[in-house]
Amino acid sequence: MTELTIPVPDDIQIVAFDLDDTLAASKSPVQPEMAATLRDLLAVRPVCIISGGRYEQFQAQVLDNLPTDADLSRLHLMPTCGTRYLRHVDGAWTQIYAHDLDEADKAAAIASLEKRAKELGVWEPDEKCKGDRIEDRGSQITFSALGQQASVADKHAWDPDMTKRGALRDAVAADVPQLEVRSGGSTSIDITQKGIDKAHGMRALTEQTGIQPENMLFIGDRLQPGGNDYPVYEMGIACHAVEGPQDTIGYVRSLIDGFQKA
Repeated sequence: MTELTIPVPDDIQIVAFDLDDTLAASKSPVQPEMAATLRDLLAVRPVCIISGGRYEQFQAQVLDNLPTDADLSRLHLMPTCGTRYLRHVDGAWTQIYAHDLDEADKAAAIASLEKRAKELGVWEPDEKCKGDRIEDRGSQITFSALGQQASVADKHAWDPDMTKRGALRDAVAADVPQLEVRSGGSTSIDITQKGIDKAHGMRALTEQTGIQPENMLFIGDRLQPGGNDYPVYEMGIACHAVEGPQDTIGYVRSLIDGFQKA
């Protein structure tokens, strides 16, 4: 369903990526080979990164590791699933917009996450959690079952079939019907304003750039139904599924070759 051949280069005007498990291992810096690949892609096409993480995560994982000659003016950042949008202007990252939650909705979301996680038996003991379990990202509340800083291996082993996240998502969604509740990364639930998901972010990218959906390509690791990349596929944007950063590098290198030959 999501596997595509390499698109005709002239049709693709921007390449968008998920972050965790697509460009880098969860909460980890991009590796030098990935950083160089992004630099080379930016030389031939604009790039967007859209993920549930906050801007500081984008900075630590990607920006701080890009080569100094990467063309940042062609890079579009969409933290917290596109509820924020940043561009590199006059030598600094500048926030173009933010859709923050109000305090009452934040409080309701946080209370529901704790209550329902405990009821469902997915509120892990404190000693198993590393880093924040519930994080207020301004425009998004995120629950990380093992904490933000848990190891990649532990995160991937926690809920491989998405049943824990699915049950928690459904329970919390019933408590806060005015908000959008969805599965995020391998251990996380993300809560935003209603109607906010990665498809919303991609539509906002069209508004900001003028690039139409038919001229976009999205690359992610969770394009299956229920995955947090699936809304992009549903809206009809060309998508390519990857199984991890090394898979992404190989595919993007092929894209770059096609763009350069066009």
